[in-house]
Amino acid sequence: MTFKTILITGGSRGIGAATAMLAAQQGYAVCINYAANAAAAQAVCDAILASGGQAFAVQGDVALEADVLRLFAAIDAQWGRLDALVNNAGVLEQQMSLATMSAARLQRVFATNVIGTMLCAREAVNRMSTANGKNGGAIINVSSVAARLGAPKQYVDYASSKGAVDSFTYGLAQEVAALGIRVNAVAPGIIDTDIHASGGDPQRVARIGSGLPMQRAGTADEVAQAIMWLISDAASYVNGSVLDVAGGR
Repeated sequence: MTFKTILITGGSRGIGAATAMLAAQQGYAVCINYAANAAAAQAVCDAILASGGQAFAVQGDVALEADVLRLFAAIDAQWGRLDALVNNAGVLEQQMSLATMSAARLQRVFATNVIGTMLCAREAVNRMSTANGKNGGAIINVSSVAARLGAPKQYVDYASSKGAVDSFTYGLAQEVAALGIRVNAVAPGIIDTDIHASGGDPQRVARIGSGLPMQRAGTADEVAQAIMWLISDAASYVNGSVLDVAGGR
């Protein structure tokens, strides 16, 4: 096999979709995981296929271990190898302070953002590890600058979950470095995607963007560029890092 393969969770929109397109342009065969929007995931696949690349989509909720196992089994059947994982799937709920957050909400956010990330990384490590006779690889976790800003009175649960992602990135990077696997994270700031609408604030980018140090929000493509750099050989000695893509915020 002359091509490399990449799995992007939550790859049907926003940063995930932008990363899928860029990875395909760089010669990767792309598996796009999605939770619910099959049409959006297939549209990304179709765009990759139309440009001469390789792509397929697999439905699965990364918070569910059975779905994660099915997702990776599909990659095994399709390619028999995995070279890179982008843990991009994440959820953001309506803005509120902790005083009114339910336990069910907290469990949903952490199940996807933390446990889902860890489950996918576990399966990727088993398929990349040189101890298992594989070729090594790279894992990129999508965090957020919210992990250090805290997102008070908005999304302290989301911010806390991304803090856990940062800790996981540091720990796993040290755990698997000798197995040929590098683990890093990107921490986007205010990025112009529809995740803000998911949090009940669709005008957030327009309202906040001009007040940022660079006087604008970032784009999904700019985050994708950072992700693919961390995966590339150009970042061969970068391990256990969290790279802010936040315009100086």
